Amino acid sequence: MITFQSSASPDVVMLKNLAQYLLSLMGKRLGARGVILHEELPDAIARLETAIQEDSVERTTLDALHHSPQVVSDADRGALSHRAWPLLDMMRAADKHDANVIWGL
Repeated sequence: MITFQSSASPDVVMLKNLAQYLLSLMGKRLGARGVILHEELPDAIARLETAIQEDSVERTTLDALHHSPQVVSDADRGALSHRAWPLLDMMRAADKHDANVIWGL
């Protein structure tokens, strides 16, 4: 488990492999400790939002190819948007309050 912390919001706890994946989307590496500096947040947020949008397009395309109905199912809960929103929300709050996001302390 990895705990992300910021003075701008409550802690966000997630599985290590998900944290590693999300950080890689933002151009960061998961180490024992790390930080997303306030100055890095706009770019990190944009990268994560782009990845979420691309995931959504891919899911919609696959649903259309397989003629799947557009209903929210248990499988949709695994969408990147559902898994990433707590960290993305923390990053937005940190950006708004001139704070950093840290992990591993």
